[in-house]
Amino acid sequence: MQIPSGNLVPHSMLQRATDAIRAGGLVAFPTDTFFALGADAMAATAVERVFTVKGRNPGTPVPVLVSDFAMAEQLVSRFPSPLRDLAEHFWPGALTIVLPASEVVPGVVAAGTGTVGLRVPDHDLARALIAASNTPLTGTSCNVSGGLPIKDPEIVRQQFGDKISVVIAAPCGDNTLPSTVIGLADSAGGASQGDNTVRMLRAGAIDIDSLRKIVGDIIFE
Repeated sequence: MQIPSGNLVPHSMLQRATDAIRAGGLVAFPTDTFFALGADAMAATAVERVFTVKGRNPGTPVPVLVSDFAMAEQLVSRFPSPLRDLAEHFWPGALTIVLPASEVVPGVVAAGTGTVGLRVPDHDLARALIAASNTPLTGTSCNVSGGLPIKDPEIVRQQFGDKISVVIAAPCGDNTLPSTVIGLADSAGGASQGDNTVRMLRAGAIDIDSLRKIVGDIIFE
């Protein structure tokens, strides 16, 4: 479900959010699933602030939201064909794809995995914010670590207060589940060139049968 950004927030709000991200701050913004806690995913100090505000354990990978396929390709060392096929079919959408990270991805994002989880959200406002910021944004859910994901901007404000620079008060999409997460079959997500087996890492808004229609068999553990 695409949400038309122009009818929801004034340009000044989007500009405030963009300015906050460029200054290393945090922004809560709606996506097609839930509110995301956004920071410049290319700035290690900003990403570390996400961990602190959420109360999330350091050393865990951070999902990243991108505005389009071209931005995604800048963050990966390669894009194996079955994962590319799924991206072309389901992006924009609620599908996070774990791929071998390129050298530009900060260590705090990859957390020693050598991979990065990428998604193009099916939400016009979210993509507009990423594009205006001219950088990928962290896409972790905007909630205290261990809590339920949030769709209501007022609850975001209640939980985080002035720890977040800007809360963009606009509707999320209709999904009631988080994004589905997939990668290649090896645990690091960077399988050998000849291994094209796809593994579902987390069930979510896109069901496994829909994925199998595109790439055939998928391992689900």
